[in-house]
Amino acid sequence: MRKLLFGSLIRPPLTEPPPRVSDAAVEELATSIDKAARRRLGHSLSIRAVDAGSCNGCELEMHALSNAFYDVERFGIRFVASPRHADVLMVTGPVTRNMEEALLRTYHATPAPKWVIALGGCAHDGGCFAGSYAVLGGVSKVVPVDLHIPGCPPSPTEILKGLLALLEQVKKKGRVP
Repeated sequence: MRKLLFGSLIRPPLTEPPPRVSDAAVEELATSIDKAARRRLGHSLSIRAVDAGSCNGCELEMHALSNAFYDVERFGIRFVASPRHADVLMVTGPVTRNMEEALLRTYHATPAPKWVIALGGCAHDGGCFAGSYAVLGGVSKVVPVDLHIPGCPPSPTEILKGLLALLEQVKKKGRVP
């Protein structure tokens, strides 16, 4: 124990460098999402996060959108606690057998128009958990998915790009699912 204590006093703190994305690029991206959401929905974008059985890597990156660096709430993108207030369900992880019913209930509780985003490789096809007795597979095996954002885990910038792509896709198709 003493060795660990003295070692921690000598060793410098472990920190990561800040993201290399420029503030202007993130601000422009988030502003584009806000404008597209207001055009398509008439209000800001509300996201309900659903963990269907992930390792929490994608959740860390998703919640980083709310930290001081990205601060997406200033652009009208907000995470909500109830699916009844959400426009987007952002699902992470492979769908486990225990979470199938909860995901279905959340999907049905979300009012139309609604979109489902499968965030990360595990949400797409089960990832490294595919084939397990406890895993059904990707999100699309349980609910229809409108967009998949690849990565393990995807960065906050990639998540923002995915949200913008979703809103632009809806704009091009001229429909609301």
